[in-house]
Amino acid sequence: MVDPVIASRIQFAVTTIVHIVFPVMSMGLAPFLVYFTWKEIRTDRPIYEQLRRFWTKVFAVSFVVGTVTGIVLEFEFGTNFAAFATAAGELFGGPLAIEGMMAFMLEATFLGVFVFGRERVSNALYFVSSLAVGAGTWLSAVWILIANSWMQTPRGYELAQEGGRTIVHLTDPVAAYANPRFGFMFVHMQNAAVESVALFMAGVAAYYVFRHHVWGYPIQHVGFWETTLKIALVALLITAPLQVLHGDLYARHVYETQPQKFAAMEAVWETESYVPEYIIAFPTQLSDITDPRAKELFGFGIPGGASWLASGGDATAEIRGLNSFETEAPPVAIVFWSFRAMVGMGFWFILLAFWGAYRWWSGELFEDGLLHKALMASSLLGILAVELGWIVTEVGRQPWVIQGVMRTSEGVSPGLTGTEATITLAGFVLVYAALLGLYAYVIARIIRGGPPGGDDLRTTADRPAGPEAPPAGVTGDD
Repeated sequence: MVDPVIASRIQFAVTTIVHIVFPVMSMGLAPFLVYFTWKEIRTDRPIYEQLRRFWTKVFAVSFVVGTVTGIVLEFEFGTNFAAFATAAGELFGGPLAIEGMMAFMLEATFLGVFVFGRERVSNALYFVSSLAVGAGTWLSAVWILIANSWMQTPRGYELAQEGGRTIVHLTDPVAAYANPRFGFMFVHMQNAAVESVALFMAGVAAYYVFRHHVWGYPIQHVGFWETTLKIALVALLITAPLQVLHGDLYARHVYETQPQKFAAMEAVWETESYVPEYIIAFPTQLSDITDPRAKELFGFGIPGGASWLASGGDATAEIRGLNSFETEAPPVAIVFWSFRAMVGMGFWFILLAFWGAYRWWSGELFEDGLLHKALMASSLLGILAVELGWIVTEVGRQPWVIQGVMRTSEGVSPGLTGTEATITLAGFVLVYAALLGLYAYVIARIIRGGPPGGDDLRTTADRPAGPEAPPAGVTGDD
């Protein structure tokens, strides 16, 4: 049987890796749905009704599956990490409870109005429902990230003894909840979600645009996919550069607050200065894959780049090596390669955004087959980059579950056996793989079904009169 500590960590990782897909989709879609709703009400153009209705289906499915998979994560604190839940429950439990009472209830309540109430409520109330759904989705991230960011940079607490156990006692809620890591995590995560959805939308739209304009196949509602591609490119132009710029600030903050994690990100074992930043790195021998060391890698590196990144402008700055820390190093290979892949994809997304913008400006957006193929191939890379970012965040913090306060091994449920942990791990892998497969199947069905059109759209008689209302029978494709 697998050691209960290892099995519990793997089980929580599998649960999180699958679960995060659905919040990324719902959080990333929220701003788009607010925009589509506003444009539909403001202009009364059927294309925006098509966009709203089509992407609302994807949002609703993501919300439902995300809720189911997310609730399980909170139960795992009790089943697999009971010692951690007991020690940090006073501080950790509050944000999770507020997330359920405030954000989830707000989102769930107004989602019913947003999905089913278009013909039953006024335009103003319907737009408010779109705002409430979006706000609820993003508020969920606020409270979850408050809890996680506190684990990275704990503040506003003191250690106390209670019943012979060491308990984290909350002394300053403002310092704890507004800890220095929260702002970095929230901006980076939410921007990543919008960027990921923009890539997904662009990839799906590029498939239909490619088939119609490059291969010459007749595609129904091709105007819908052309508009989707343009909107996704605009979002990508905004989010892709912002993600890289903010990531630079985030990495500097990690260097200042979690130097061991930063050393693992750069594979620095001995304390040294003028450390290069390897944007592209390859192992010179097989053992370097599992034990990367910066000086033994072959690749394209910027001399002094890692030192410059850490210090904010000093290429000669010193980076503390992993061998100088008293605790064991985190799994360096996982952190190092995940960080490299995430950063590489970040720059690729910028290239895609400006490539698409240039072809749009030159009037060849719909005819560039190579761009379409690149967008299709990259449609899921945004979600992969989010996964890798969380791997760097969580694996890089090891061996701590609360940085500098409690080790992960100390937080595992004391009565959990290897047999129990192994059996539940196998069950979780099977169930979550099935859920992810079912989700992919449903989303694929929605995409193949395409947007509503013709008689499925509201007629002009059903629409409030407005100066921009189109004639009866006009659809988004016109």
